[in-house]
Amino acid sequence: MKKLIFQIALTLTCLHTFSQIKHGQRDEQGRHIIPRGFVVNTNDGGGEVFFNSDDYARMVRMGANTQVIRLELGKLSNFPGGKLEPNYLKKLDTLVDLGKQSGMKTVFKMTVYGVEKFVWEEFWLNKKGEYNTYIDAWKIIWERYANDSFVFGYDVVNEPRKLTMDISYNDLTNKYLIPLYSEIIDESQKINPNKKVLLQSIFMNKGEGIDNNQYAEITSPVNRKNIIFAPHIYQNKIDFIKPVMDRFDKESEMLNAPILIGEWGFPTFASTDTLISGKLGQLEYRELYIKTAEVFDRMGVGSIKAWFLGNRTMQNFMPGGPSTWSIFSDSTDAGTVERKYITDVIARPFPQTIAGDIQFFLFNHATRTLDINIITDNSKGASTIFIGANRHYPDGFSILIDDTIVMYNDPIKKVRLETYKAPINFNSSDFIWDESTQKLTILKWPQDNKAANIKIVPGLRNF
Repeated sequence: MKKLIFQIALTLTCLHTFSQIKHGQRDEQGRHIIPRGFVVNTNDGGGEVFFNSDDYARMVRMGANTQVIRLELGKLSNFPGGKLEPNYLKKLDTLVDLGKQSGMKTVFKMTVYGVEKFVWEEFWLNKKGEYNTYIDAWKIIWERYANDSFVFGYDVVNEPRKLTMDISYNDLTNKYLIPLYSEIIDESQKINPNKKVLLQSIFMNKGEGIDNNQYAEITSPVNRKNIIFAPHIYQNKIDFIKPVMDRFDKESEMLNAPILIGEWGFPTFASTDTLISGKLGQLEYRELYIKTAEVFDRMGVGSIKAWFLGNRTMQNFMPGGPSTWSIFSDSTDAGTVERKYITDVIARPFPQTIAGDIQFFLFNHATRTLDINIITDNSKGASTIFIGANRHYPDGFSILIDDTIVMYNDPIKKVRLETYKAPINFNSSDFIWDESTQKLTILKWPQDNKAANIKIVPGLRNF
């Protein structure tokens, strides 16, 4: 019996390890990173959007280590109504630099906005060389940022559509989408061989989703290196969150590409800001977002939330009335008034960068406990854990490592981390709490090449 229990435990551990290693990314130093952040728009329905360093500081204090900048095809290409705008490129440079100064990596995502019209049915048939025109727009970006290590990758086709084409989603994917991806990747890697290319699936027509999931399944491999599967999930039915993510997991395995959720979070209706409970009330949204976040974290996937914007405009295409993906409720472009019923879930604690391998992590919203299992590797450098104490631990927090180390932060004292319990050779100066970024930096793990369990818990534990 003991042998059976040990085998089961070992199997569960291996499952955790496989999932986390499969979906985690690696930085230049080989550290295990979990990308998390926001979609950054260059415009919205109210016109151009501008950001400054204060906005990026707020992103960082919400746990962002990655931004996804939405590109406008009309400002980069020769599609009808479009042209290359040099000032737009300067604006992109500014956003990349703001991210860089804040320690954030950048992903660019191409949208088809800004052209006179973009007809997907004509695009797929490529009778006028649309693929080359599209790739030429990307080449401007690839060449501009080829040597910028803070530009992480490119989400090359955003929410591709079928619309009126008389073809199945599977045939559209295999006959058109995958060959297009192959061509784009090959051209990108001539210029950017080490950049990541992010791939999405076909966005299905309204009413044709499966399990309330609007994205068609990819069933054939792309057979390219340095790719990431970047599905979107805008699920509003809790029971479907895990089945949809399990399907994405299966696609990821077939593609041999880790998952980074490119966009997530069911849009907020105008009425939600004033409705606490009931259908589409704030409590329902919080529960939905918590469940989604827990599934993400258990799988070890990174995730990008749409949008880091204020509420200047709303969409009006859903039965519930006007809605938005903006995480702020005020009517300015950057926004400052948080929709805290979703932002506190978005800005949950997590391991951002780990020198070693993340085996498992999960933030329990009920107990406010972050649980992390890792295998340490000090040769990779320093590690960072986003804690978000300003919103999750206003009463202070404690750091527990295995059964041997207890450190704590007392917000009243406003001093460096204090040590309550540690081995005689423990160096407390290796653990640095940064109030401005809400991050814990670990310069060196107490034990190298060892399994370690780290817990972040509320309050000054056991004192």
